[in-house]
This record gives sequence, structure tokens and C-alpha cells, in this order.
Amino acid sequence: MESFYFVVFACLAALVVAMELSKNSKDRIGTSSSFNSFMNNYIIVYSLMMAGDWLQGPYVYYLYRTYGFGKGEIGQLFIAGFGSSMLFGTLVGSLADKQGRKRACVTYCITYMLSCVTKHSSEYKILMLGRILGGIATSLLFSAFESWLVAEHNKRGFDQQWLSETFSKAIFLGNGLVAIISGLFGNLLVDTLALGPVAPFDAAACFLAFGMVIILASWTENYGDPEKKNLLAQFKGAALAIASDERIALLGAIQSLFEGSMYTFVFLWTPALSPNDEEIPHGFIFATFMLASMLGSSFASRLLAHSSLRVESYMQIVFLISSASLLIPILTNFLETPPDVRGGSISLSGSLQLIGFSTFEACVGIFWPSIMKMRSQYIPEETRSTIMNFFRIPLNVFVCVVLYNVDAFPITIMFGMCSIFLFIASVLQRRLEGIAESQKSRSQDWTAIRESDSEAEPLNV
Repeated sequence: MESFYFVVFACLAALVVAMELSKNSKDRIGTSSSFNSFMNNYIIVYSLMMAGDWLQGPYVYYLYRTYGFGKGEIGQLFIAGFGSSMLFGTLVGSLADKQGRKRACVTYCITYMLSCVTKHSSEYKILMLGRILGGIATSLLFSAFESWLVAEHNKRGFDQQWLSETFSKAIFLGNGLVAIISGLFGNLLVDTLALGPVAPFDAAACFLAFGMVIILASWTENYGDPEKKNLLAQFKGAALAIASDERIALLGAIQSLFEGSMYTFVFLWTPALSPNDEEIPHGFIFATFMLASMLGSSFASRLLAHSSLRVESYMQIVFLISSASLLIPILTNFLETPPDVRGGSISLSGSLQLIGFSTFEACVGIFWPSIMKMRSQYIPEETRSTIMNFFRIPLNVFVCVVLYNVDAFPITIMFGMCSIFLFIASVLQRRLEGIAESQKSRSQDWTAIRESDSEAEPLNV
């Protein structure tokens, strides 16, 4: 493996360590011991859930190829997963608000474990069922756990700013360190121990089962719908909240644009770095991206620790940087002509793209805790899971369309489209900041008027 990969990895690792060790009291949020116990419990569970997800990711396509399925059939399986998340996600989100978020988290564990079990079959229909179950589980993973956390945090009376600490650490560990360890552990099971491509799915089921035991033993139940409305009423309530509050609608559009670009990037980075079948270490590059994400989440924790710095403000810059980073494959396309001989080592344009992609992953690391913070501020508690899954509908539609047409457009067109989406996200973020500032100003003016009126009232003796 070329030294270039090690240099990039080492630089990112050094930056992450330096970022964490250089934090002072101003960069950390002062909390209580009871909150720390609550946060650590959640982070352990969240990390186990993410381990169950990360272990599967690198081996899904490989497993299907092992079973002898072609690219078209595998594409249909992937589309089924995202389509399932789109069709059933809103339903399970509403059930989480109605029946309880703890139950929804347990349902995630059971559903994803069943999806892992289906990987032992080479029957196409069984694998399709597994993808549908996986799509439902994904919807729960990205809504039920966060909804439970926010409700439980508020129910226990913890400071609202402390929520940012939980978000940052959960992303730093669950989406960063756990992803790297899961990748290495999966490689150990499949390559070193030669247990076969199903082994990571069995390991994932074990982590999910362990996490489910902790949830059942230590979590309390909370609900978003205390009135126990029917599902149709919940859908209407969620749709009305989005339609009546421009902040929520903007937040949903921003999330869909960024995540849509992010998932498209997942499909594009491999062919972008090896357009002529260059030999690239996929696992090592994946670990490099996760290190970059850890760097971003570590930086986000510093930003969120300062109450004077608004999320709505700095995220505009993050979206612009991410947009510029995905323009690099287009720019490098003009730097050098494709070689006549296929294979070989990574090219100059590939090296520049790797740096750009790592920058994008750092933006992803900042995005997750920041969007979680904004969702906790703007989305109403009673329909939190329902609205969060409404946000995922355009995302899943977009990803399905991309998957279906992945060979129809040049890769530079796809990156250009993602860059435009991220630029639009920045514009919408600026609009969101303006509305939030306007409403905050009106609220402060109204409070000042009420206080002056109360002072002007004569005392009754």
C-alpha cells in the first residue's frame, strides 16, 4: 500500500488526538454526575446499535455477489431497502410516538436481527425480505433513539445545552470510532479467520441483542403522543406542523439535501478514486473517512459548547465547504488524461480527490450533532419520530432514483448535482437563521413590553 494513504491517515489521526487533548474548560460543557451516568448509558447503547449497522455495511454487496447475483439483481435489493424505509418509515415513526420510543428501539433490534438471519439464505425472496426488514430498521435507528433521548433528557430536567454534549459524543464514538473498529473486526472474521461473508451479520446480531438487553433493563418508556391519537390524526398533526412552521420545513429540506448527497457519495467514491481499476485499499480508505468524521464531530463539540455561537450560522459555512469538496472530482477531471493501461496505483487526481472526500467526511461529522441539535429545538415533541421520518421520504426517493440511474450519467455529473444540492442547503440554512433570529427578536421585544407593563401597574394597598 502506498505511503500516501498512511500519510493522510496519520495526519487525520494526529489532528483528532490534538483536537481532543487541547480542549479546555471553555470547550467543554459542565455537567452533573447524574447526567453523565444517563449520557454514558445512552452512548453505550447507541454505539452497540451502530456497531450492528456498521458491521453489515461493507459486506452486503459482497455477500450478494458470493450468492451469484448480478449487478441488476443486487441493485433491486438495495432499492428495496430504501423503498421499504420510505414506505414504512413514517408508519413506524408514528407508532413510536404512539406506542412508546423504548418499544420502538427494541423493535429496531428485533427487526435488524431478523434481517441478519435472512443473510444465511441464498434464496432471492428471502434476501428481499431481509432488505425490507433492514429498511424498516434503518428508519427506527435514525428516529426512535434520538426521540427517546430528547424526551428523556427533558423529562429528567437536564440543561438543554447538555444535549449537545450527548449528540457530539454519540457521533464521535458511534459514527467514528465504532465504525473503524467494526470494519477491522469484520475484516478479521471474513479474511483472517475465514468464517465466510455471513459472519459479520451474525456478529451484528449479537451486538444488537446485547444492546436490547441494556435497553430493557435500564431505559424507561416515554411517548410523544400523550392523547393516544390514531395514526391518521398523527400524520395530519405532523403534516400541519411542517406546513405551519417554516423552520421545520426548511430543516427537513436541508436534511434531505445533505443526506441525499451523502448517500450518493457512498456509491460514487470507489469509482471516483479508481476510474481505471487502480488498486486502492478500500478498507483503509473507509477507516480514513471515519477518522475525518471523528475530527468533524470533535470540532462540532467545541462549537456547540459555546452558547453564543449559533448552529444556524456556522452550518452555512459547513455546507459551502462540503459543496466545494465535491467539486474536486470535476476539477481534477481536466488535470490529467486517463492512462491507456488499466490498473496501477492511485493517480494524482485520485490523491487530490481523497483529500477532498476526507474534507467532506469531516463536514459530515459536524453535520450530525448539529442537525440533531436543531431538530431538538424546532420539532414538536408529540410528533417528533413521525416528522423525522417524513424528512426521510424525499431522501429515500432521491437515493432510489440515483441507484436506478447510477450508470446513466457520468460520475462528474453526479458529483456536480450533489455539489449544487449542498449549495442550496447553505442558502436554506441562511433563510432558517433569518427566521430564527426574527422570531427570537420578536419574543424578546414581547417579553420587554410585558415587563414594562407590569412595572407601570399601580400597587394595590
